[in-house]
Amino acid sequence: MRRRNVKILATLGPATNTPERIRALHDAGADAFRLNMSHLDHEGLKKMHGYLRQVEAEVGRPIGILVDLQGPKLRVGKFANGPVELKEGASFRLDLDPAPGDVTRVNLPHPEIFAAIAPGRNLLLDDGRIRLEVKEAEADYAITKVLQGGVLSDRKGVNLPDATLGLSALSDKDRADLEAALSLGIDWLALSFIQRPDDVAEARKLARGRAAIIAKIEKPNALTELDGILDLADGLMVARGDLGVELPIEQVPGWQKRITRLARKAGKPVVVATQMLESMISSPMPTRAEVSDVATAVFEGADAIMLSAESAAGDYPIEAVEMMNRIAVEVEDDPNYSSIIYGQRTEPEATSADAISAAAHTVADTLNAAAIVCWTNSGSTGIRAARERPQFPIIALTPITETARRLALVWGLHCVLTEDAQDLDDVVDRACRIAFREGFAQRGQRIIITAGVPLGTPGATNMLRVAFVGEKGGMVG
Repeated sequence: MRRRNVKILATLGPATNTPERIRALHDAGADAFRLNMSHLDHEGLKKMHGYLRQVEAEVGRPIGILVDLQGPKLRVGKFANGPVELKEGASFRLDLDPAPGDVTRVNLPHPEIFAAIAPGRNLLLDDGRIRLEVKEAEADYAITKVLQGGVLSDRKGVNLPDATLGLSALSDKDRADLEAALSLGIDWLALSFIQRPDDVAEARKLARGRAAIIAKIEKPNALTELDGILDLADGLMVARGDLGVELPIEQVPGWQKRITRLARKAGKPVVVATQMLESMISSPMPTRAEVSDVATAVFEGADAIMLSAESAAGDYPIEAVEMMNRIAVEVEDDPNYSSIIYGQRTEPEATSADAISAAAHTVADTLNAAAIVCWTNSGSTGIRAARERPQFPIIALTPITETARRLALVWGLHCVLTEDAQDLDDVVDRACRIAFREGFAQRGQRIIITAGVPLGTPGATNMLRVAFVGEKGGMVG
């Protein structure tokens, strides 16, 4: 039982690749775990998945697993005599010639880049450290001027901040990784370098409902297609690393808020990621600015906040999760938290499920209920309850293991696996007993219950019930 609503997503890596370390991360506060396919092969993926399910069985709580696909990597070729220094104002050629490069040119083995660029466009090399302006572009080469110089070495990355590439967000490696991950039964797929809604549609077609899809927003052209991307995705991730390379860095905080609020309005989970506690890779304490950064994401109502290298390869992975947990708890206890969170509530949609979720929030406020308990098969009822951001605990009851695991990434949901209810009395009685057993409600307190009739029908939430918790947790009356 966590003392916070925001979830913590921790990346696993060399520093945390044993069952013991994973258990320690969970005990420190991690609710779900990210496996990064940029650094894993299929054998490693299977091993880490097995470790996570082993820890899940030990702790008796559903644990979400997110597999992050690498996406297409655009890189320059190699240099004949080691790194070169590109000086400001110099001319530099990029071409399809595979010969090793020098200070005047280098191979760029991506015809799709030459098809997308034009004079006046910019190219960024090595995570934005070097900036080039295109002066001349043909199908097999481009002549550029160095606007911001630096040292360039083999296989450094290329970014195109103001062009849309005519290539899929899924490489051949991604498709193979996707199938390997889905065959194991993972819960979330994160798609890298999304440019357009069609990228999400392609992944959905391949996934066939076997996992939920998170679109990572890390390219400026994705921002112009955000509504369409969100319509097709199950959630969003504000991937601030690459977004901050291709977008003027001062614009990233504003976009973080806009993306978070848009996802909240749509009732879809949103994860804020990258460099949240970066200094804790090598330090036992974060900077004050990093603490403020994490707090901002929590105040905004993000569903989850993510650790990357801090928990995957840092010297203090457990301490980083503990710190993130402490920050989140402190923020949610702050007197300003409620007014900020509730000030961003959105009107419910004209559906019975949305109306019931909104009503449950209102009734819980009026009666000062101990908890809201929602029965959910597909998970949609739980997500709708979380969208309301109530100040009371939300217990999501489901008979489906996969649903409980997916909801582990959603704001405020305490997921409990239970058998499907037999009738309406069972719906109410079991909700009372579980709320009592899990420590959310005491004898004589009221809970608010939502469910769908007929029972077990996905997406049919149409019932709201107020119940008193009895002597041993069962319902009264």
